[in-house]
Amino acid sequence: MAAVDTARAHAQAVLRVRGLALAVAALPAALAVVLLAGRITGRIGAPGAADAAAWDAARWAVCAVAAVTLLVAGLAARTYRRAVPPQTPVVPLERAEAPELYRLIVELADRLDVPAPSAIALTPDCDSWLEDVPPAAPPARRHRRARGAEPPAPVLVIGSPFLWWMRAGELRALLAPVVAGTAAAADPEIAAARRFLRSLDASLADAPPPGLGGAPAPAAPRTARRGPAALTDRITRRLLRACRGHSAELERAVAGRASEQARAVDYGLRIAAQEQVGLAYAGWDRLLTRVALPAWRLGRHPAHLNAGVVAALTELSRRDRLADGYSSRLGDRPACDLLEEPGAVDAAVSRLAAELFFGRPASGGWQELEWSDYPAEVVDAGWRARAAALQSALDGPAPQARPGAPTLTRLLVRLAEGDGEQLAAALTAQLARTTAPAPLLEPVRTGRDLLVDHVTAMVCCAAVDTAGATPGLDWLDGPVLLIRGVRRTDLAGPVAQAVEQGQDGPLRAWLDAAGVRLEKPVRL
Repeated sequence: MAAVDTARAHAQAVLRVRGLALAVAALPAALAVVLLAGRITGRIGAPGAADAAAWDAARWAVCAVAAVTLLVAGLAARTYRRAVPPQTPVVPLERAEAPELYRLIVELADRLDVPAPSAIALTPDCDSWLEDVPPAAPPARRHRRARGAEPPAPVLVIGSPFLWWMRAGELRALLAPVVAGTAAAADPEIAAARRFLRSLDASLADAPPPGLGGAPAPAAPRTARRGPAALTDRITRRLLRACRGHSAELERAVAGRASEQARAVDYGLRIAAQEQVGLAYAGWDRLLTRVALPAWRLGRHPAHLNAGVVAALTELSRRDRLADGYSSRLGDRPACDLLEEPGAVDAAVSRLAAELFFGRPASGGWQELEWSDYPAEVVDAGWRARAAALQSALDGPAPQARPGAPTLTRLLVRLAEGDGEQLAAALTAQLARTTAPAPLLEPVRTGRDLLVDHVTAMVCCAAVDTAGATPGLDWLDGPVLLIRGVRRTDLAGPVAQAVEQGQDGPLRAWLDAAGVRLEKPVRL
């Protein structure tokens, strides 16, 4: 219970800061009331007294200070009252959509002897937490809570990759410390301190909303505030500085208590489940960057990302000897079986992932994509879009110039002549005008990297058109080229030599061995 007492002590310290701020705001008004009452009763600065003029001047000054202080305090209070703490976008999961999952969480809360979460939601991230305000509820008018009333139970937000990759028992063990945190959320003093801190954070003009997992999202360009708003911001920052240490210790004590309380539930299984967390995170990150991102660039969003991460991690277990033991888990019941319609839920989470990590398509809306259609609608279409961009760079900016045929012969001649740098610069400028970056996923790429990628795409298009090759999908690496059903991984070296050194001999030898015709125009 020491952790509980520590958490309450720091919550009380935060509330004392709030009380001190109220006292400071009310002090000039209280002093003005005393001086005015003294004037009326004749006890302070009575008319005709030698010091009456001095007391009158003091009364006017104190009343003016009190009026300004109350005005500023009122503005600050209104700002805090209207401030809405940002919520991480999630997919609400109704009880009818996952009765078994709700039952598992309620039973877990009973074993931990804590209040059960009020609802469950999913996030396209490898993290889980408690959300104090129901994510699906629109901002409503806040009513004053009766003194001593128990705060509402928070919402349990679960990372969707956990639900698909974890087994049901592993998920229960992993969520035990998170669910144990509802005890602190039900404590009136801790809940009040957290509400006060959230209102301070939300009221700052330059406070960026949290991203997935609580990480700060990229801040929008800051607009300097002036006048009363700037004064309110200064007061807010002073209050936050005064509460910073107590806030950190409060959350540390709450986390320590939840971890200690969860030791009694599936502790051994939780250690094994923690090993799966890192694996799920690596598989999810790779699926988004290597597989989902090429589809998002074309306005397609894969409808079953969570099923895809299972396929990716299963493929990893076949390739990596270190992952040999992971495949044996797949015989146990997956946690997604606790959902009534896993496919529909996966589609909703996948759509949210596209909007969070990429944004909206440049033209039109999102088009849902099944994995079976990925090679034709993403791999082949993406290659041809990059080949068309490279062809435009080859033609150059002069509008009067006659466009050349989109052949590999023309491309290889230009690379052999040492035009790689010129093509890379033209391609970079063209993509900067036509392509919106996805900053959360894409690393910064040089012009040479882009040229290598586009030359590879044109070679793949030619192989499909003239050598019977086919586009394919690798769960770990994304788009791949298949020649006679075999994945070709030996194309990167010859392309890099042609682009970086102007040596087109190795690439010509590769193309000749694969049966690709250099002189035939590529279908764009």
